[in-house]
Amino acid sequence: MQGLDLVGSRIDLAGAELELISKPSRERILSGLLESVRDDYDYILIDCSPSLGLITVNALTAADSVIIPVQAEYFALEGISKLMNTIRIIKSRLNPKLEIEGFLLTMYDARLRLANQIYEELKSYFGDMVFDTVIPRNIRLSEAPSHGLPAILYDPESRGATSHTLLAKEIIAKHRHKK
Repeated sequence: MQGLDLVGSRIDLAGAELELISKPSRERILSGLLESVRDDYDYILIDCSPSLGLITVNALTAADSVIIPVQAEYFALEGISKLMNTIRIIKSRLNPKLEIEGFLLTMYDARLRLANQIYEELKSYFGDMVFDTVIPRNIRLSEAPSHGLPAILYDPESRGATSHTLLAKEIIAKHRHKK
């Protein structure tokens, strides 16, 4: 896609955790690498696994903000407090500019009462910090990685891909209002 650069991950990244342990300022390595290209982009998105290892700490230290995905599942809400505590620690010790961009409900199925309850609970607790856009449970999203493609290229008309496009538009609109 024109105007988009993508740096994909590889399985080699799994070993990076071990290599980072002995490095000085190991939490700031990604931040240092991104500094030279930061002005070349309107947005830099870093997708992390749900673990809180050194790779994720590096990403949070390099980021201006974080989108917190919340699965529309029973135990999803319990992990939020732990993640919020981690974000507070990183903000106080490593990255004072880190903000929460918002909470994104994922794997959402509007037919399920539980999914709707979780959305309402998120909205009641976090209010405007919850994105209006939700990412639905969608088979095309699941299939895309096995074809080596992002969902928006694999099946641009799928509900999953169109939801991601709506999310991008919502984020851009939010930032335009801030300026």
